[in-house]
Amino acid sequence: MLLPDNVHPENTLMYNGALIMKALKIGGETTLLDLYFEAKKENKMTMALFVLSLDWLFLADCVTFSEHGRVTLCS
Repeated sequence: MLLPDNVHPENTLMYNGALIMKALKIGGETTLLDLYFEAKKENKMTMALFVLSLDWLFLADCVTFSEHGRVTLCS
């Protein structure tokens, strides 16, 4: 599912996860919606694809969520 052969690369979890990580490097700790709008500047991703990509990054221990709902990049 990460790299299917019949989907454009712009629609994969890996590509959009990289855009989310790039947005987190620029903005630092941020809210979910602010992160979505920042990552959406690079690629017109849907909210569903954004959430799936963010879940994938969380499972890979690349991002964490605070008690207040903020998203941070793991070091």
